[in-house]
This record gives sequence, structure tokens and C-alpha cells, in this order.
Amino acid sequence: MGLRYRRRISILPGLRLNVSRSGISTSIGRRGLWVTYGRRGRRTTVGLPGSGISYTSVSTARSAARGRSGAAWWLWLALALAGGTYLSRH
Repeated sequence: MGLRYRRRISILPGLRLNVSRSGISTSIGRRGLWVTYGRRGRRTTVGLPGSGISYTSVSTARSAARGRSGAAWWLWLALALAGGTYLSRH
């Protein structure tokens, strides 16, 4: 079992700096939707807050050059925003 290190520093609301043994990345977002930019590319995570259901799409520089993107990420974005709105009202 290897030793792991990770530190998340909140810069502003919705902006985080992530520091780990493998490098530094930046996360932008809010509950239900986070986009992380690092040396390996972009990771988009969309979820329904409080449900434990989420979808993560990874886009590397190589896949972007080939024209690939996350499968229906916009659908997950819409679901996350709708779920967040619903949960905040109830």
C-alpha cells in the first residue's frame, strides 16, 4: 500500500487549488458541478447533490485533438443544475 498526499486549498468560493504528490491542479465550480484543470487535461464532474450519483468525463490534450468529448456531458449538467435547484427549495 503506497503513501498518498493531497491538499485542497480554497482560494475563493468556487475556486480551489489542489496540491498532491503528482502535481498541482485547479478546480472551478460549485456543488454538483466541478471542472478541474491539471497537467493531464480537464476533468468534468457532474452530480446530483446528496444522491451519491455522479458522472466524470476526462478530456486530455490528445483526445481533444482527435475531436472527442465527454458523452452527453450537457445532459448531466442539466440534471445537476435541476437537482441542485430542487434540493435548495425543499
